[in-house]
Amino acid sequence: MTFQHRVQAFIQLGSFLQNAATNAHKAIVEAYLYNNWFTEESQRLALQAWADTLTEQKINTWVSKYQFTDESSNKSVAIIMAGNIPLVGLHDLVCVLLAGHKAIIKLSSDDNILPKFIVAALIQIEPAFADKIIVLNDEKLGGNYDAVIATGSNNSNRYFEYYFSKLPNILRRNRNSIAVLTGHETDEDMKLLAKDIFTYFGLGCRNVSKLYIPRDFDMAMFFENTHEYDSYMHHNKYANNYTYHKAIWLLNQDQFLENGLINLKESKDLASPLASVYYEYYDSLEEVKAIIEERKEDIQCIVSKIEIGNSIPLGKSQQPELWDYADGIDTLDFLLKL
Repeated sequence: MTFQHRVQAFIQLGSFLQNAATNAHKAIVEAYLYNNWFTEESQRLALQAWADTLTEQKINTWVSKYQFTDESSNKSVAIIMAGNIPLVGLHDLVCVLLAGHKAIIKLSSDDNILPKFIVAALIQIEPAFADKIIVLNDEKLGGNYDAVIATGSNNSNRYFEYYFSKLPNILRRNRNSIAVLTGHETDEDMKLLAKDIFTYFGLGCRNVSKLYIPRDFDMAMFFENTHEYDSYMHHNKYANNYTYHKAIWLLNQDQFLENGLINLKESKDLASPLASVYYEYYDSLEEVKAIIEERKEDIQCIVSKIEIGNSIPLGKSQQPELWDYADGIDTLDFLLKL
């Protein structure tokens, strides 16, 4: 299978996913019954995001920066996928297959339906991929692989470092995303910020969990622009998290703000509890820049209306491009050098 055959297969997969609302209906229902965080809306959003990403223009723009070969690779790469949001591990699979390697996928128990649907669709498009993909469920990973890409919690990462230290690896741990606000944002900007916070219930590492705000910031303006997500309080798991942390902070007599949908609390921490967001005041943007530099290893992405660090526009945190690599590590470059 040549490199261009691999590229064309993913372009066709993108076209196939444009109709995923119909094609994937059975998988979507099954995945929701297994994991209630994966609502139909969340899964369709993830599938549409991949449909919009796997286009001929975007794929060709992405791969043009690298040197590929048509030679068949005898390398196998183990991919240990996370499962916090739908299809969060798909980018790693795309990278491994485009690089010409065999992918041994260890699925997360929280996201083991849609990835299988994608793999089946890809093999139907390009049958040669059948020999290039092994999907594991409850089976142990074993040791027949040449490199590892593993994503997990900070606790999992310690095990990854122990078990995979002797192999070429990319090991990802918890990171969080932040928003830097100036106080000059509009209502539309606040709606975009709400999208960065609430998409996928805020479960992704690219969801904003911390706000940096000037001291005169109008928090009421933010609250007024979150109503699009009021239905989250009808989701049992989200509502339980909201109520639990609100109750804990009330019992501790902590100062916080809330609007019946989300709790806001002042804190220097980056990782806020689910259904809550931390905020921190700043007096100058230079102060924020220094914080970003100091904590860059803990930050996944920055959203802002202004250019600060490697910020992206408000509303774009959960719309990464193919070249927006997790943790800033160039996965394709790593794989092509194996």
